[in-house]
Amino acid sequence: MTTAKLKMAELTSEEARQYLTDEAVILLPMGSLEDQGTHAPMGDYLGAECVALDIARAARAEGVPTFVAPPVPFGGADYFGSSHGGIAIEQATLTALINDMIASLARHGLTKVLIINGHGGNVQAINEVTQNWRRKNGMFVASMYLWQISYELLKDILGPEQAARASGHGGDPLTSIGLHYYPDILRMDLRQAPPKDRKVMGMDVAGMSAIKYDGARIQVPIEAIESAPHGVWGGDPVHASAETGRALSDRLVKIGAGFIRDHVAKGFAG
Repeated sequence: MTTAKLKMAELTSEEARQYLTDEAVILLPMGSLEDQGTHAPMGDYLGAECVALDIARAARAEGVPTFVAPPVPFGGADYFGSSHGGIAIEQATLTALINDMIASLARHGLTKVLIINGHGGNVQAINEVTQNWRRKNGMFVASMYLWQISYELLKDILGPEQAARASGHGGDPLTSIGLHYYPDILRMDLRQAPPKDRKVMGMDVAGMSAIKYDGARIQVPIEAIESAPHGVWGGDPVHASAETGRALSDRLVKIGAGFIRDHVAKGFAG
């Protein structure tokens, strides 16, 4: 039995009973709603869902029935609470949400799950939940943190020097991913370069939640608006392009579909 539908939300209840068997792989896209730069949509879950859908298409081409759950649009609370219009949820809330999602799937034998994550603030909750499920009943749930993977892929796609200029929050990979998938909602005319020589409390800023002291990087409780008032840190979005986004998406999809074929679909056995 086959269906052209990729999104679980589009399945009827009868189709769900027919197609969501114990052979099906379920992708759980996650992201956040926060400042991604003055030029980019706040919802990075948009990119995570687009990549997840392409991974599902590619996995189906490999013979694996793969479906995409509705994305979790709100990330775990971190230093981006200062984002105007942003919405985040406490880590305990996010942990409970992910746990309930997996429990709902597992109840019906849907245990082949892969999380497609687009936000660093989700990593803690994902790790806690997946570790607990493995201890609880042996269920093994992996997570692809898309943008962390992308930083390494960009070095191959652009070369190390250009990747260093482009990579960072508010720059690549997310801006190029957006230019590839949904260019009409980006406002590249509003882009801002990353800040230079930022200081907070008289100290040199080293990142979203860190300062530099005597050559050391020290974690401090500062918010994103203090370190990166325009949502950009590190990479300059001027270097982003739809071509880079397409090349990056192709690599992410190949990795994701291959991982599903070789491990997720087999239940990580053998």
